[in-house]
Amino acid sequence: MARKTALVEMADTDLIESLADYKEELFNLRFQFATNQLDNSARLTAVKKDIARVLTELRAREIADAEALEAAQEA
Repeated sequence: MARKTALVEMADTDLIESLADYKEELFNLRFQFATNQLDNSARLTAVKKDIARVLTELRAREIADAEALEAAQEA
């Protein structure tokens, strides 16, 4: 499970790669759920939360970059 401190330390490219991995895992879990092969249904929720954490960190960085750009243009 990804924690905020670990996500903050990751580079943008690493975050995008981990997002792709989580989305692939979620797809596989949903497929297992649909075919009644899923053993741990709580993993679905955990992966969804991990995806949300990564997306939140990416968005926070995007906002920080936009604010820095705006501040540079004002100066």
